Amino acid sequence: MHSFPRRRSRCLLTILAAVILALPTAPLRAADLDVKTAAVVSRLTTDLKYLASDELEGRGVGTKGLDKAAEYVRDQFQKAGLNVTAVNGGAYHAFTMTTGTKLGSPNTLAFAGKDGKTIELKYDVDYRTCSFARSGKFDGGIVFLGYGVHAPDLKYSDYDGVDLKGKVAVIMRRTPQQGNPHSAFNRGRNRGKYGELIHKYREAFSRGAVAVLLVDDPYSTQREAQRRTRVMAAAKDAIVKAAEDLEAAETAKQKDAKKVAAARKKLSQTVARIKNLRRIISGNVDELFKFGYGGNSSHSKDPQPIFQITQTACNRLFKAALNKSLENLEAAIDKDPKPQSIALAGWSGKGAASVEPVEEQVKNVIGVLEGEGPLADETIVIGAHYDHVGRGKYGSRTPGEIHNGADDNASGTVALIELARRLAARKTKLPRRVVFIAFTAEELGLVGSAKYAEKPVFPLKQTVAMFNMDMVGRLRDGKVTVFSVGSSPRWKPLLEKHGKGLKLSLQNQLFGRSDHASFVRKGVPAMHFFTNSHSDYHRPTDDWQKVNFEGMASISDLIEKVVLETVETKERPKFTKPPEPKRKRRRSMGAMPYFGSQPDYAKQVDGLYINGAAKGSPADKAGLKAGDIVVKFGRFKVSGIREYADALSRYKAGDTVDIEVKRGGKIVKLQATLDKPR
Repeated sequence: MHSFPRRRSRCLLTILAAVILALPTAPLRAADLDVKTAAVVSRLTTDLKYLASDELEGRGVGTKGLDKAAEYVRDQFQKAGLNVTAVNGGAYHAFTMTTGTKLGSPNTLAFAGKDGKTIELKYDVDYRTCSFARSGKFDGGIVFLGYGVHAPDLKYSDYDGVDLKGKVAVIMRRTPQQGNPHSAFNRGRNRGKYGELIHKYREAFSRGAVAVLLVDDPYSTQREAQRRTRVMAAAKDAIVKAAEDLEAAETAKQKDAKKVAAARKKLSQTVARIKNLRRIISGNVDELFKFGYGGNSSHSKDPQPIFQITQTACNRLFKAALNKSLENLEAAIDKDPKPQSIALAGWSGKGAASVEPVEEQVKNVIGVLEGEGPLADETIVIGAHYDHVGRGKYGSRTPGEIHNGADDNASGTVALIELARRLAARKTKLPRRVVFIAFTAEELGLVGSAKYAEKPVFPLKQTVAMFNMDMVGRLRDGKVTVFSVGSSPRWKPLLEKHGKGLKLSLQNQLFGRSDHASFVRKGVPAMHFFTNSHSDYHRPTDDWQKVNFEGMASISDLIEKVVLETVETKERPKFTKPPEPKRKRRRSMGAMPYFGSQPDYAKQVDGLYINGAAKGSPADKAGLKAGDIVVKFGRFKVSGIREYADALSRYKAGDTVDIEVKRGGKIVKLQATLDKPR
């Protein structure tokens, strides 16, 4: 059964819903539910069990499972009675996006020295191209840059007095004095900050390097070798102990068959574990990155060849050029610490990196319920993202296994389908058009909703409101958080009117990490419904068995009432800009200074596309405008959000920074004084 069309029936339903919501919040048995709620729970369960099944491969971008999910949503929209032909005769609002990188050709690296000496290196043996590199050829002198650290706050820099222009930089991973817990590099906000790969290669390229060669630091590889020795010794002891226990059980005067079987099983399990352990730890401690480690390159066309080389290959070079080893140089750095950067006189590095973008066609799924009357050309959007993180390649806390994403966001998707069924089942048409959108690629940066907001099927000027459901499957104690309530003065009283029986936490701030944000930033009043996070977030354990389906039914009831009143009220909601949430400090990078730009993560441009600047922020005072593309921040080139965030982290509150933006095809220079972290 769907929502009742007549006023008397709706009134009765409201009374029933109030009674149901007054009951304890623990999950109810099917026998305890009224007929309507039981039917809703059955539909939600059927939909969600399919969308969160292993068959759909975690609904990651680029998987067949995501395509199957799109087909399922489209079919359910059509069965509900929605128009699924609004986008060029179909339901799919399709576009192409870059989802990663792949290794191209050629990828070469060689060293040339005095008197015609050459060191030829072999791919997969001596070196590999990094996935976060960008294609380009190079030929330049070689400079050893130690750990590649620039830490003015610690009065340490591997770059002081070094000419890197046109040079190939050899840089060790991690930071100085790793074995010293009292080192400034191992305390407070500096912990890990200067060891990040992006810090190293960005510093080198900003000073004119033409290529970067990363190499594992000897301290870490030696420590790993020692750890493996200890692990294997402990494993051998475990085998001896298990064998002794079995012998004791078999030779006991009163032999117990169960104890013998248990001891034999334990020995067998111990042997199996050690075989697996031997396989894992028998590899080279100086192992090269697998392609994909460290993320992908940005969209910039600026060449930035980056390789990882083995310590063996590095030492061949250092022995020939310096008569020293990498271990010697590391020990000299770590002693004080004191930089040991040095040019390898007479030696040059030559090669080419080839990294190609991987593009996927993805699609939002759109179903339309047309309105009738003088307001029929006005639109209300109800949305939820249907993608998830696949096997956890991006954004997962535990990558490798299928992440079914039952709560995130199969829950919002099936609630979207449920609302489509209810509103389409009404006997009389609504006064406004309602557009149901299942967004794609939300997990990669709100890409689907941003694409729709950029090129909408129905004009945003005529879009009255947007309602977003993202993670609505874990209702606990009746608590529902609603974000972006500050985007219209109508939202708070409307929610308080219809939210009785639920414990609503109304948040005025935007919360920009879900699809409603793409609409709010275009001036459309919007809300985001959310039942709060949990320990299964972005883990393989986010499965359908943990979903509170009765809670989802009650949230669907609430959203239906809010949508209906918004649809039926003649006056459209007034838009007010909601406050941005306060920024949380990042421990690993320290507290970055405040700039106040509002990036568009979905725009694939050579730089960082800006949607606007927070009022009164340093970005606003500097004159940053919507549509600007930041291409340089201080002395750092910006080719995407990753490089922008890294550049911002290099400065502190009070610093005045020169910024270059593309505006209307021309370079405009701005200057901003950064503020305290927020």
